Amino acid sequence: MKKLLPLAVLAAALAVSGCGKKEGATASGAAPKAADGALVVKVGHASPLTGPQAHLGKDNENGVRLAIDELNGKGFEIGGKKVHFELLSEDDQADPRVATTVAKKFVDDQVNVIIGHLNSGTTIPASRIYNDAGIVEVSPSATNPKYTQQGYAGAFRVMANDVQQGKVLGEFAVKDMGSKKIAIIDDRSAYGQGLADEFEKAVKAAGGNVVVREFTNDKASDFTAILTKIKGVGPDLLFYGGMDGQGAPMTRQMKTLGLTARFLGGDGVHTAEFLKLAGAAAEGATASLPGVPLEAMPKGPEFKQRFESKYGTIQLYAPYCYDAVMVIAEAMKRAGSVESAKFLPEMGKTLHDGVTARIAFDARGDLTGGAITVYRVEGGDWKMVKTIGSAPDAAAPAP
Repeated sequence: MKKLLPLAVLAAALAVSGCGKKEGATASGAAPKAADGALVVKVGHASPLTGPQAHLGKDNENGVRLAIDELNGKGFEIGGKKVHFELLSEDDQADPRVATTVAKKFVDDQVNVIIGHLNSGTTIPASRIYNDAGIVEVSPSATNPKYTQQGYAGAFRVMANDVQQGKVLGEFAVKDMGSKKIAIIDDRSAYGQGLADEFEKAVKAAGGNVVVREFTNDKASDFTAILTKIKGVGPDLLFYGGMDGQGAPMTRQMKTLGLTARFLGGDGVHTAEFLKLAGAAAEGATASLPGVPLEAMPKGPEFKQRFESKYGTIQLYAPYCYDAVMVIAEAMKRAGSVESAKFLPEMGKTLHDGVTARIAFDARGDLTGGAITVYRVEGGDWKMVKTIGSAPDAAAPAP
């Protein structure tokens, strides 16, 4: 069923048309303008910019920044008016409580759109606030299915969710890796637990055997007790649902304890930081990432060069952030408006040849089609093993 516009969006649209307020208007009624007279489009971005996930948060922020710089550099126009995209970035500390405070600040700042949050655990509670305010939100990295299952018309994501990714990983573990006895650990975050739940379902559906399931938290660093218990049941594979900050020390401690099970994770551990933190223990680790490898995408190698020449090594989600901004810009251009109530209907018509995939959304706002690629660490670097699935096959419209 196609999602309906929330009452808040409709009310906002009627209020704007009723009082004659200009697009992008501030509380004083004046449309914000850049120094060159262009209409300002405020892009809110939220991610952890401090703490153990700061490297991922800055990566996200830089992906948004690169897209904005390129749009501004080419004099992008919407509705015949030159616009200037302005980045408003906030640190949500990967904390759901902080995320809701950040969301309220963005509403007060009258942002036009949100790119974020990074984590599912922050995205889900913040999304209610954006929905109530009638602000479109595109997540580049929150994969928990609950985000789009809430029924919010303005909620979208540009990467595969945990149902898609967990299914691929579970089947890969059983059928491709030949795992007979599988152990699972998750970090009890909305992302980690959600992915682990879907992985476990897929393993069982494929005829696999989960011999033990344990949990930790996303701030932990010592997994000795959990790994010792797991070693006692003799698994041949350990799946971890969580991020690189815990996955890396976990692999080192597995080696120290003589736990010979192979290590498998999701997109949260497929990072350059994981390789750095895990060192030699990373060798042989396997993880997934939505989409096909950058080098296999028509625009991938060029994007990588542009990004890394400015910001250094891509950690993980920067290309998805870049695509999210471009999808929003195209929807605004088609609508001839920067108002959520006017460009929201265009979001559902998206067919964008992005860096990460050919992007189209289903009725819930999830990415349709889409590939999942499995990688393994070989010689100290992530190497592609297999791509499963494909992107939508319709041609994208000209920009």
